[in-house]
Amino acid sequence: QVQLVESGGGLVQAGGSLRLSCAASGFTFSTYAMGWFRQAPGKEREFVARVSVNGGTNTVYSDSVKGRFAISRDNAKNTVYLQMNSLDPEDTAVYYCARDRVNFRSYSSTRYASVAGEYDYWGQGTQVTVSS
Repeated sequence: QVQLVESGGGLVQAGGSLRLSCAASGFTFSTYAMGWFRQAPGKEREFVARVSVNGGTNTVYSDSVKGRFAISRDNAKNTVYLQMNSLDPEDTAVYYCARDRVNFRSYSSTRYASVAGEYDYWGQGTQVTVSS
């Protein structure tokens, strides 16, 4: 069965960095785009970033993280990463990775990439807390 397991969250001071990992299993990882979302207390789940099957420059970011976060993937390790730099207390949330519900799809903008309904499997989440 499909499993997504996030790790790497924790407590960090403002301005610091963290790298999240999401280990995938139970499907052909290299054929699916992957995304990261986050949810802060009392707020709706929010799109963060997406990487297409080939990774590289085929990525999409929300405006709130563009220039600070970087998504990447290692298809040999079945893992997607989220490097988070210049963290701000506003980044405090539970971070989730998710699998695109259709394989080999590629988006160049947030219009569809940011829609949670376009992803079918989700991890359990990892908490990121940024202190001021």
